[in-house]
Amino acid sequence: GAEGSTLMSYFSKNQIQALKPKITFSTLRDLPCPVLQSNDLQGKAEESCSTEELFEWLGAVFNQVSLDNKSSSFLSTYCCPEPNTVVEKAFLCTITGFIIPEKIIQLLEQLCCYFDEPKLAYWLTLTVHGFADSPVSWRENEHGFHKGGENLYNFVIFRNLDYWLQMAVGAHDDCPP
Repeated sequence: GAEGSTLMSYFSKNQIQALKPKITFSTLRDLPCPVLQSNDLQGKAEESCSTEELFEWLGAVFNQVSLDNKSSSFLSTYCCPEPNTVVEKAFLCTITGFIIPEKIIQLLEQLCCYFDEPKLAYWLTLTVHGFADSPVSWRENEHGFHKGGENLYNFVIFRNLDYWLQMAVGAHDDCPP
């Protein structure tokens, strides 16, 4: 209708174009990483960490929080859960933009191919964040922003291709399907 054509002329006049996703790469050196067992979601003392501990650790890594529990740090005294192992090099790739589900599936498949060749990694992760102020969350229902706008899921893929799927939503949102 008229609204649509008005919008189209606005966008073309102002030369507003769809933004390409922004991709950034970083290498994290000497990174303490939780030890995980694919068949042990709860973790075991001195053997492996739980899914909750991993989720918290990922948040610290993504936000570049120091993991060494220094008392002089005003930001965080968080430290990597036990047991952990120090990884000489960890690779972090961040893609920011509007990404369709098909592309996410493609990324997941490409990540699984990582294990085809001999590698040192036992597991890897793919985290997908919805925008905090997105109007919808899961199941096409309204997204309650309220405090943090949580709206994300995380795949943990193991060398044997077992995987964990973790999901997080705000307190006022519907649970994922």
